[in-house]
Amino acid sequence: QGVLVFGAWSFPPAPCKFRAVAKPEPDMPFEEALQKLETIVDAMESGELPLESLMAKFEEGTRLAKVCQTKLAQAETKIQQLEKNAAGELTLRPLETSNE
Repeated sequence: QGVLVFGAWSFPPAPCKFRAVAKPEPDMPFEEALQKLETIVDAMESGELPLESLMAKFEEGTRLAKVCQTKLAQAETKIQQLEKNAAGELTLRPLETSNE
């Protein structure tokens, strides 16, 4: 990283104040992602976090919300695929896709 030169003054790059946020794994269980998301929302609503922490929590919460949405969409697809066979048992049928 370079040094910003302005006239006779030079300034080193400013340190990043945002802490690194671990990306939620796509295979993270829904319940775990939801629990972490609820914890983040509670922390953000407390009003006690500085702006930098709020931004980091918001970023992490956005990733966790995406994990939850993906898991819910997968579950909805699977539920839509369930149907009863002649014996009244639930079976999984292939997902029908439309070719447009």
